[in-house]
Amino acid sequence: MPASPPLTEISFQPFVYVVGREKIREYARAVGETNPLYHDVAAARAAGYADLVAPPMFVVVYAAAAFEAAMSEPALQIDFAMLLHSGQEFEWGELVVAGDEVTTEIALAEDRERVGMRFVAFDSTSRNQRGARVCSGRWTVVVRPRA
Repeated sequence: MPASPPLTEISFQPFVYVVGREKIREYARAVGETNPLYHDVAAARAAGYADLVAPPMFVVVYAAAAFEAAMSEPALQIDFAMLLHSGQEFEWGELVVAGDEVTTEIALAEDRERVGMRFVAFDSTSRNQRGARVCSGRWTVVVRPRA
């Protein structure tokens, strides 16, 4: 399997995502979320939020482009045909609401071989326009060897 450059030599550009009200509603409908905070602006405001609240796993929307760019980094030589999603772990901070501008930064956390397969992990930190952390995550993939 190809070896990546040392972890300290690989960096990725931050990605900014502007959270839209309809994107929150679309996501909530798609995953079966029925909480009024995700659908009804009046309910969200009555609960003390500026606008619709994004469900926690909306992180896969606002962090997706940053994660995709990191995985597509040519220096990593990830073979997508042999890729398996291995896991995600998240720790949430401040809630994301419609109108937030979320900046996600990604770092390569691990790239090693175990049991003949390559394990690649990325750490992400997402912050809103006020600099408050909204989510930290670990995204792990496994790259199987070609036969």
